[in-house]
Amino acid sequence: MFERRTVFKAALATSATVLVAACSSDDSAAPGTGGAAGGDVPEQPKAQITATPVVGAKDAPVSQPVVLKVAEGKFTDVKVTNAEGKVVEGDFDAEKTTWTSKGQLGYGKSYTYAAKAAGTDSKEAQLTGAFDTVKPAKEIRVTLNPGDDAEVGVAMPISVKFASPVKDKAAAQKALVVEPSQKVEGEWAWLSDKQADWRPKEYWPAGTSVKVTAKVYGIDLGGGMYAKDDVSTEFKIGRNQVVKINTPDHVMKVYRNGKESASYPASNGLDSVTDRNTPNGTFIVMTKEPTARFDNARYGYTNVNKKWACRISNHGEYIHENQDNASAIGNTNNSHGCVNLLDKDAKAYFDSAMIGDPVEVTGSKLNAVTTSDVMDWLLDWKTWQSKSAL
Repeated sequence: MFERRTVFKAALATSATVLVAACSSDDSAAPGTGGAAGGDVPEQPKAQITATPVVGAKDAPVSQPVVLKVAEGKFTDVKVTNAEGKVVEGDFDAEKTTWTSKGQLGYGKSYTYAAKAAGTDSKEAQLTGAFDTVKPAKEIRVTLNPGDDAEVGVAMPISVKFASPVKDKAAAQKALVVEPSQKVEGEWAWLSDKQADWRPKEYWPAGTSVKVTAKVYGIDLGGGMYAKDDVSTEFKIGRNQVVKINTPDHVMKVYRNGKESASYPASNGLDSVTDRNTPNGTFIVMTKEPTARFDNARYGYTNVNKKWACRISNHGEYIHENQDNASAIGNTNNSHGCVNLLDKDAKAYFDSAMIGDPVEVTGSKLNAVTTSDVMDWLLDWKTWQSKSAL
């Protein structure tokens, strides 16, 4: 942000000032000799108006307000208008010595000043002129999840996604603010050049209200790329429900507030083929689909529909009904990586599940890969912290 103090002199008028007129009849005349009638130069007003951005600025930031100040006087009028003549809203302070704009300035726009102040010497000072705001090389959309008013599980991460790769991740991350209703330790991590997630060190406390603001408008994200707008959300953490699956046991257990609330016989990924194992790791419920279609040409099946499907990874793992596999459920692991349940059990779990619920899998020969955009709980805390840009 530029800042310059403009001193108003009767004999020096610029495009940024309009003062009492004074002329000089001879450039070579000695001070106080030629000029206006009587040979005297009028005294300058004591009031001095300064503006931020300064008059003539060509790349003024839009992330900060316009501020006009007057010394040795008080404002009588301030107008800041855009190229269409629309007045920018703003407020004076109690002493009317400072005027501050409200709302956002537009990218690549021209704004004009017209300010007047009455000096302590009863003389009027004026400020006129214009400035131009920064013009982005590219404007991109930014999205934020969870959305407003969502109720989510205790493992739900906060995810900010950018439509194009961010070069200045530190600048972007400084604009991201998480405000939980109770103290929660957490950190932002960049899972890719286009995605930053925030997760708590431990699961969220049940019932926590969370406000998130991404004040990214007006910030150079690198290479002249700017966000189209700020984004924000307010959501709530629901009850504490955790699924635990130890694959050799052929059982899926559900815990509410730390106590076992349900136990369902299950069939997990085929033990003898590592690539078909249900992988170890802490996953989250990502979607709830009353009916889901499964296709895997590698293993010879396409267009297979199953009910009560809860996706837990972006690599194809679900918890779902598979009544066709009833003979194996509870005693044999033979799936292609999903957790198979009987129809009534799958329905009961589906009805209890919430997006963001954690699903903890152990006992497998296969560990989950960490290349998905939803891998938040697959990384230990130290590794997660290392992905922060700050």
